[in-house]
Amino acid sequence: MTTHPNDPSLRSFIEVDPSSDFPIQNLPYGVFSTAANPTPRVGVAIGNYVLDLWELEQDSRLDVGALGVFSGPSLNAFMALGPKVWTRTRARISELLRHDDPELRDNDELRRQALVPMRDARLHLPFAVSGYTDFYSSKEHATNVGVMFRGKDNALQPNWLHMPIAYNGRASTVVVSGTKVKRPRGQLKPPNVEVPSFGPCKRLDFELEMGVVIGQPSPIGGMLTESQAEEMIFGFVLLNDWSARDIQQWEYVPLGPFLAKAFATSISPWVVTREALEPFRLNGPAQQPVPLDYLRQARPQNYDLELDVSLRAAGANSPTRISRTNFKYMYWSSVQQLMHHASSGCAMNVGDLLGSGTISGPEKNQRGSLLEISWNGTEPVELPGGARRSFLEDGDSLVMRGWCQGSGYRVGFGEVEGTILAAD
Repeated sequence: MTTHPNDPSLRSFIEVDPSSDFPIQNLPYGVFSTAANPTPRVGVAIGNYVLDLWELEQDSRLDVGALGVFSGPSLNAFMALGPKVWTRTRARISELLRHDDPELRDNDELRRQALVPMRDARLHLPFAVSGYTDFYSSKEHATNVGVMFRGKDNALQPNWLHMPIAYNGRASTVVVSGTKVKRPRGQLKPPNVEVPSFGPCKRLDFELEMGVVIGQPSPIGGMLTESQAEEMIFGFVLLNDWSARDIQQWEYVPLGPFLAKAFATSISPWVVTREALEPFRLNGPAQQPVPLDYLRQARPQNYDLELDVSLRAAGANSPTRISRTNFKYMYWSSVQQLMHHASSGCAMNVGDLLGSGTISGPEKNQRGSLLEISWNGTEPVELPGGARRSFLEDGDSLVMRGWCQGSGYRVGFGEVEGTILAAD
């Protein structure tokens, strides 16, 4: 009997620290290159190494169909092969990495070629983003924002409890972790001035989100069942949807966010598969009123996934945690978001990215944006050394991390980091 890749007892012949994000139970996919071989190709993270899948494919250790699926600069060709191939490939990679399987363990030449120290790898955007949609699915976040701008009695808009709210963002400005983010420019009109001006954003913010990576298409004009939507999800990434709050405040009426959310969206370089997260499924918050039939779920679709945000102020030596929350608090699940997205007949494509929306929990220390943490600038964050932040300043660096904690191991995402550069 073959051991399931999620089995907590599995061990790799590669030593992996229990606190590592990348044990054999994870095996997230990414795209990397090295100085010795600058051509981007597909790899899997295992401990402090990247396993080069193109080397394994060339050596006939991995067979996913036509040769060259893992030789390209994105995961799209592999994702297009579908869930059965994803499952079979993950099981095969797990087998090759097991401590008791000699095939790779005892092949010194293949190990030398296929196992790249993480420190020597340059990580790239893991997939070609076909389209990008950002949701607004945390009840706590939506309530906080509503209280700030509309008052406690009108915090949630009437439609919010009936469907996942979203807007279509820009796939062209999705960037990989480590890419510096230039402060955006735009029209600004504070409430106390008569006419707008044009200039750099003064209220730059982050948004702590998870990104859903769509690995299978759906036809135009169709709809999706719960099981169909679930099978289309290849995996998840950490996502920071940078936000220019002052630009958004002036532009969003009547059609919603536009340039305030179009300048940069950062994602982590590793895509953690839906299968790796399977042991951490749980039910989300009770939904009241009961969703319409096309949005109902028959099984748990949320995940017990810890999330952490740290801010290193410009000039500071070390970061400070400013938020700690969990993906489990999301009111609308990723599957519901996808079902709703397709329900009008909207076609989905391989490589589509769905942002969860800002993830906030019920406690003050669980808020997923500076807008909430500083309560729109009225309660600045106190940082070591006397620094204070209501919104992000030039030179500030923000790091998000996420992981699911298993018994003696964790399934993690690494991190997504971005540093703010001054506007030109």
